[in-house]
Amino acid sequence: MRYLMPAEWEPHKGTWIAWPHNRDHWPDKFEPIPGTFAEIVEKLTKSEKVFLLVNDEMMEQDARRLLIENESILSQIEFVRIPTDTSWTRDYGPIFVRDTQGKLCVTDWIFNSWGNKYPPFDLDDIVPKKICQQFGFSLLEPGIVLEGGSIDVNGKGSLLTTEQCLLNSNRNPKLTRYQIEKYLNEFLGVTNVLWLKQGIIGDDTDGHIDDLARFTDPSTIVCAVETDVNDENYGILKKNYNDLCGMRDEQGKSFNIITLPAPDPVYFKNQRLPASYMNFYIANKSVLLPTFRCEKDQEAQRILQKFFPTRPVVGIDCTDLIWGLGAIHCSTQLQPL
Repeated sequence: MRYLMPAEWEPHKGTWIAWPHNRDHWPDKFEPIPGTFAEIVEKLTKSEKVFLLVNDEMMEQDARRLLIENESILSQIEFVRIPTDTSWTRDYGPIFVRDTQGKLCVTDWIFNSWGNKYPPFDLDDIVPKKICQQFGFSLLEPGIVLEGGSIDVNGKGSLLTTEQCLLNSNRNPKLTRYQIEKYLNEFLGVTNVLWLKQGIIGDDTDGHIDDLARFTDPSTIVCAVETDVNDENYGILKKNYNDLCGMRDEQGKSFNIITLPAPDPVYFKNQRLPASYMNFYIANKSVLLPTFRCEKDQEAQRILQKFFPTRPVVGIDCTDLIWGLGAIHCSTQLQPL
């Protein structure tokens, strides 16, 4: 094994975030979005460094003003002038791995905007390469399409993903499941791929795992469930849960499967949005949990807190942010220590 992708709960040097600017991703509702990002950054600066991607000096000044208003710790923020098309850094940003000597490297997978859905995306696609040029990381280019939100790892060799996304004809149509697993093994150190079927309604990413199920430690997986049998996500999430219960880790042992409720449906302009508590982000000193102004917010926070006893689970209202079809995990990408 030449490389290994660390788990999200392992120590971070910092978190990469791109300041929001693309109004097309939040049509008619962009105004509250910078404030939500400012709140995410403020919470992260209490925990670790934030590498904040900005397009130019004017964007940096605008972001700085709002971050000061939100009482962010500015000494914890490094503004990095690399232009982006969107703010979903999880999917196009650098996916860090360690080599056999423990040195950090960046894997730069092809980003095609979730199956060529939202052009242009050429700026997003080259962000990892630009980061390597500025910060001196070694660059690894697998040469296939992969988004960070489509995978989750336990740091020991197991990886969660979905068939709907990784086997989708709009990603790598000429690759088989076996061939994709070989890439995951070679560049991320994955020896055990856990394939779920599909994602929730409203998810334009074709089934990203960070709306469905996540590792909280090497042997524990939290997954979303829907209790309303009339909800269109009920059958999807029930099957995912049942499949997870039959899966094994890289050593052949059963996982501890924990359920979190799905939030009440969130709609905007008659469109159902992919609201999910699974889109949480594990920082050094806290866990940032998306909330959606419903009674289940507290229940999800209470359940998740049991698995992070040293990290307070902090809720951030993402009811506006989810109109862009993403939340906290979609907006962040970790850099290991």
